[in-house]
Amino acid sequence: MNILILQGSPRANGNTAWMAEEFKKAAEAAGHQVTLVNVSRKKIAGCLACEYCHNKGNGACIQKDDMQELYPLMAEAEVLVLASPIYYFTLSAQMQAPIQRMYCVNNPAKVKKMALLVSSHSPNVYTGALAEYHDICNYWGVEDSGIVTAKLDEQKTEATRQKIQALVNAL
Repeated sequence: MNILILQGSPRANGNTAWMAEEFKKAAEAAGHQVTLVNVSRKKIAGCLACEYCHNKGNGACIQKDDMQELYPLMAEAEVLVLASPIYYFTLSAQMQAPIQRMYCVNNPAKVKKMALLVSSHSPNVYTGALAEYHDICNYWGVEDSGIVTAKLDEQKTEATRQKIQALVNAL
């Protein structure tokens, strides 16, 4: 399968980056084609709500920024993995920008499955992120392949690595 991982943490060696890398390694070992993009290193503006994409743009956004690199990757992905830290009850701002910019294409045509990897300091801060993730799955009509969370004492552990491996195996 063609898997796209969007990693939304600005911490290059942080917990979320580790989870995304572990998923990538496990998926490649299972024979999948994997692209990992750290969206926090990209210049992606928020949606302008200008409706250019739906009126004159034929599905193309009027903004020309680093999102232009993601549109073709999203168009070819069969599995989309969102990897985000939870700083304040939802997916990171760096992850929100590319999600919101998918408005112009509505939903990626080839994506059939999604997965979510989230890390946080606390155990009770996932509700907003999980609701958004489930809403995206439902709206796009894609299968929820699973979620791995890692609070402070679960980060970069063998137990979390095994949960990620199980998620990859379920694809």
